[in-house]
Amino acid sequence: MTDAQPLLKLDGIARNFGAIEALRGIDMHVDRGEVLALLGDNGAGKSTLVKIIAGGLRPSAGRMLFDGAPRDFATPAEAKAAGIETVYQDLSLCTNADVVANFFMGREITRRVLGIPILQERAMEAVVAQAMAEAGTTIPSLRTNVENLSGGQRQAIELNRFVHWGGKLVLLDEPFAALGVEQTRRGLAMIRQVAARGIGVIVITHIMAQAFAVADRIVVIRQGRVAGDVKSNQTTPEAVIEMITGGTLSGAGPDRDRDTHDPASETEEARQ
Repeated sequence: MTDAQPLLKLDGIARNFGAIEALRGIDMHVDRGEVLALLGDNGAGKSTLVKIIAGGLRPSAGRMLFDGAPRDFATPAEAKAAGIETVYQDLSLCTNADVVANFFMGREITRRVLGIPILQERAMEAVVAQAMAEAGTTIPSLRTNVENLSGGQRQAIELNRFVHWGGKLVLLDEPFAALGVEQTRRGLAMIRQVAARGIGVIVITHIMAQAFAVADRIVVIRQGRVAGDVKSNQTTPEAVIEMITGGTLSGAGPDRDRDTHDPASETEEARQ
């Protein structure tokens, strides 16, 4: 894949749940090293779209290209193997294990002694220390159980782990909802560091200030369709709010759903 081609490209992605149309032909892309903020009201279709990208759902129609090849992930494991990771608000760390164990979970370094696999604790700790240092993440002790770390530190572990193991696209679902002001600031800075390594980032958030602070581009989903796709430095929070709520914007693309509101779509989205 060349740098000129998008890392992720969605063409006409639709998803039906019986008679309910949760997504109605989504066209969007994410470039390498780009941070894209995905915005929309509750029930707009964001969660359904993210699940399709991450392998949790399959589209009813349309196609997805990832890393230059057509993809139809049947499971999240397939998406993860291809380099797509989803980081949810509650994260996926084992809180009763330490930082090193979480970083290497499922990928432990071992050496066989008399046929018995022995964990190479020092080697693993050295790898984690280097990864954290390169990302500018400070954790007092890598042998501290995750349950004793702050929300920001836990998030840093998950992102650093993803980058280290060759991730290409990370989906962050409301990543700062439970964090304080300073932890959020550090988290936003880390997202920019991740993108600087050529990794694509999609941030799903309800907080407009965070979207404008970190995103290169903003895509708004409304009633299962793209209601706006704009560079963050070429729009305003007020204009984005109009896209979310159904206002007509000059230069931002027509609101195609103004008279076709489907409350059933919101019901399905809320259930998920």
